Amino acid sequence: MLTYIHMSQSRQQSVIMFTDIVGYTALMGNDEKKAYALLDKNRKLQRPLIEAFHGRWIKEIGDGVLASFQTVSDAVHAAVKIQEACNLAKDFQLRIGIHQGEIVFEAEDIFGNAVNIAARIQAAANPGCIFISESIHSAVVDVPEFSTRFVREEMLRNVAQPIRMYQVLFEGSEIVIAEDPLVHNSIAVLPFVNMSSDQEQEYFSDGISEDIINDLAQVPGLKVIGRTSSFAFKGKNLDLKWIGEQLKVTHILEGSVRKSGNKLRITAQLIQVKDGFHLYSEKFDRELEDIFTIQDEISLAILNAIKIKLLGADKEVLLKKYTENVEAYQLYLKARFYYNKYTPDATLKAIEYLNEAIAIDQAYAIAYSGLSFCYITLWYWKWMPAERSLPQRFIAAAQQSLSMDDGIAESHLAAGRVLLHYEKRIAEAAVEYKKALAINPNSAECHVQLAFCATLLGQFAEASMHATLADSLDPFSLMNLYFISFTYWAADDHEKVLAYGNRLVDLEPNFFGGHLALGLVYLGTGRVEEAMAKLELSASMNPDMLTLNSLASAYGAIGERMKAIAILERMKEIDGVQTAGSNFLGMVHASIGELDTAFAYFEKAMDGREANMLWLKVSLRHNEDFMKDPRAKRLFERMGLA
Repeated sequence: MLTYIHMSQSRQQSVIMFTDIVGYTALMGNDEKKAYALLDKNRKLQRPLIEAFHGRWIKEIGDGVLASFQTVSDAVHAAVKIQEACNLAKDFQLRIGIHQGEIVFEAEDIFGNAVNIAARIQAAANPGCIFISESIHSAVVDVPEFSTRFVREEMLRNVAQPIRMYQVLFEGSEIVIAEDPLVHNSIAVLPFVNMSSDQEQEYFSDGISEDIINDLAQVPGLKVIGRTSSFAFKGKNLDLKWIGEQLKVTHILEGSVRKSGNKLRITAQLIQVKDGFHLYSEKFDRELEDIFTIQDEISLAILNAIKIKLLGADKEVLLKKYTENVEAYQLYLKARFYYNKYTPDATLKAIEYLNEAIAIDQAYAIAYSGLSFCYITLWYWKWMPAERSLPQRFIAAAQQSLSMDDGIAESHLAAGRVLLHYEKRIAEAAVEYKKALAINPNSAECHVQLAFCATLLGQFAEASMHATLADSLDPFSLMNLYFISFTYWAADDHEKVLAYGNRLVDLEPNFFGGHLALGLVYLGTGRVEEAMAKLELSASMNPDMLTLNSLASAYGAIGERMKAIAILERMKEIDGVQTAGSNFLGMVHASIGELDTAFAYFEKAMDGREANMLWLKVSLRHNEDFMKDPRAKRLFERMGLA
């Protein structure tokens, strides 16, 4: 008689983590004793950490470990701690994959499609890395202590649908660009040539190019070069293959626009960089009202030509329209044309056009985000006195943009700028930037801002990751490279600062930023004479509060007190006219040992919410007297930097 034993089963949602030792099979074949010892070490390393984060150790599968967790946060925390412990031990490397879904618990084992997917994600991960699925990423994107980045979408063995995978970043983790979009799917959209008889129509041809850049930038798995770097070749009759090699892309889109009244003629050609082959070429003779349809057709044709297939949600994002009103759209393009010039007068002109666009379409969310950007730029650089209610204006515009449409990257960027630079709420700002990056993974500005956040919080590995990605996305932007150099300066990574400083000088010898970066790194490495020459040159090129402070503080640091004081007097003459100065004046006084005066200025800067106060701790990190003063600690606490 046969007896059937029915095992009790239960189904529930759970978070599954798979770990695997890299290279274990080969080790087993070469040294069985060492392989078994490694298994024991792996067990002792992982089990207590899994249990510490309320996980359930299910079983070992060869050299792999299967565990389940009730919450996503617990699983990701455990994975990070396991990888960090493994890196410290230096005995072996792990791959980790995490997914969530419905699973079947039976006795001491688990089954289900979610288990299979987690195992496949683990197998796809790079050595020493943590890969997670889309569902895990969605659950942690708003958690400040986690940082993730999209890696790729892939058909995994025995999994019906393609899986979007993300990497979890942690101290010491390597940046993974698997199925490298830098190699396989990457594009630069060159500025379309204005063929109109009226040169004033240049704003329109530039705007078409920039909108196609922005549309394509939201496509997962496609690297899109930022506007600044693509536009660096505007008006230059250069070989497209050479441009593609400089920008490290596989494809280039070029075109032209002729606008006459309500008539449009737009041409577009997609070129394969490696051989100059035209993958796509089209000419559109349409009415102005068809402009949105034309942009959609070009974007979709490009993706089809380079074999990127969009699923429903991604296609909706690509085809999203911010306004249906062509007149409002043209005003927005004019505004963008002016604020890209990044000067006081141009920024004020941009505000005029944005307000006109909003008057026509009061639900134009991206126009509100542009308005917030303009006002915060005027406030940040002291191009307009704060008394004219600039903070209220950029805060209100950011709030309007976010409340009208939180599904666009620009809304979260606007909110992040306010939180970081005005409110000094660094962790909350990082959350907004990460939301923006989830929508637009090609935003160099998002990566720069996240590099700032990580730098200020002392998370230099994460800062370096974002800096690297920002560089790859906008490699010819002077301001981009300048900001990146300061993330490395804050980490005392002299080699990187030197490289970026020299690169900036090569790109534009008359830009102060490259000389400033070189002056600071020379000072930090004891090359005092060279440092002072570079800092003097930087200040002569752009004599504002930032460069004069750097020069005066350097003189203070090397004991040249009288020279520091002389520059300090120059700074007091322009305080309030240029970049907010109390913070910078305080730093010079700190460099010559006048801490009481320095702290008085710092308090004034805090009351005025000066943006550069965020960099106080970084800037004075080597000033021992300042750093050990209790007043410094209180200042850091007010900014969340204690």
